[in-house]
Amino acid sequence: MGLPDGKHRCFGNGAHQHILAEYHDSEWGVCVHDDRLLFEMLTLEGAQAGLSWDTVLRKRHGYKAAFHNFEIDLVAAMDDASLEALRENPAIIRNRLKIFSTRSNAIAIQAIQREFQSFSDYLWGFVDGRQTVNHFADVDQLPASTPLSDRISKDMKRRGLRF
Repeated sequence: MGLPDGKHRCFGNGAHQHILAEYHDSEWGVCVHDDRLLFEMLTLEGAQAGLSWDTVLRKRHGYKAAFHNFEIDLVAAMDDASLEALRENPAIIRNRLKIFSTRSNAIAIQAIQREFQSFSDYLWGFVDGRQTVNHFADVDQLPASTPLSDRISKDMKRRGLRF
């Protein structure tokens, strides 16, 4: 849809338009091969469960500070007391299961890195290294899941990843 700034976006016109518009323009649909950034996106997507994406994006900087800029090895080494303390941090979503899943996901990603050389190689292996390009006219057309996303999710769960 066209917006006042003249750009065409499939989302980014809500109460926090600037946050969603910036995300849409600079990150949405961009191929990522960096394990740290993939871990960040996995964590933020997990935090979003039951919430809106703009809510999570507004807390993104808080997550970066709380989880060592998503450095996988540092997050995997976080102790229970550190994670428990994050439940008092208003800069992130303070759901205990989501907080603790960040560490367990980091540990699971370490195992994936050992097996596949990188988390990126693991994920891109599902699509033979090729980007999938869809042509939805509106964000409302995006399916909640696809056979591919279901297959990836099932395998990630099998490997101990949560949310």
